[in-house]
Amino acid sequence: MSNPYIPSIAKIMDIIDETPDTKTFVIEPGLSFKPGQFVELTVFGYGEAPFSISGGNEDSIELSIRAVGNVTRKLHAMKIGEHIGIRGPFGNGWPLEKAEGRDLLIVAGGIGLAPLKPVIEWVCKNRSKLNEVTLIYGARKPSLLLFKRMFEEWKKCMNILLTVDEPEEGWKGEVGVVTKLCGKVKEFSDALTFMCGPPVMMKYASKTLIDLGFSPDDLYLSLERNMRCGIGICGHCAVSGMYVCKDGPIFPLDEALKFIEKPHEVQGVLD
Repeated sequence: MSNPYIPSIAKIMDIIDETPDTKTFVIEPGLSFKPGQFVELTVFGYGEAPFSISGGNEDSIELSIRAVGNVTRKLHAMKIGEHIGIRGPFGNGWPLEKAEGRDLLIVAGGIGLAPLKPVIEWVCKNRSKLNEVTLIYGARKPSLLLFKRMFEEWKKCMNILLTVDEPEEGWKGEVGVVTKLCGKVKEFSDALTFMCGPPVMMKYASKTLIDLGFSPDDLYLSLERNMRCGIGICGHCAVSGMYVCKDGPIFPLDEALKFIEKPHEVQGVLD
């Protein structure tokens, strides 16, 4: 077994500009991973940070990363052919097996679509195993919507509802928060929900879905924003005797609400 503390050397094979502040890095070699798992990425000399896997296979993996700090800004300045470090994959992943034979609602905000993209790709490959599938996705501006290049292909497999907070020239879609679109899925009869995005979005989207009759034990959230080391050593993500990085980062809402000290994503959901 490889040492979980030591990163493997990986090569940047391609870089795709997704939005003005987000790039997808195609990394070799690849990994065997479950949708929703994450890796620890090292930019040598700058540091390490956890990132969800946004696609790939055993030949290469994709990491869609927004430039927000020292590590990510340095990564964005790197070029094809340069090397980084990778540890992982870690985490439990989305419970795809529970989606078979049911409706599936995918709710994402901003960069939160990245850890859900492998779910969407799984849906497209296994479409006959599910009933109704809908993606609700929102971003601050149309120019910040991730993976626009894939939307037309995804529409062949699912309904896609998009919204933005601030419309830009040419935008003809919905304007408003993601919660506004959640009210359009009342017809779902036996739905499983996967959700990832800013904490305030997940809080109010969860409240809205529960008010519509969705069950908290069928609503899964990614609490990945609480993580740091990835293997339960640093204690940064410890909550109620559990470690988000080891026991999650995917949790059903009813389980997260039982934590004594609740992650900020779910505080006040049932208040």
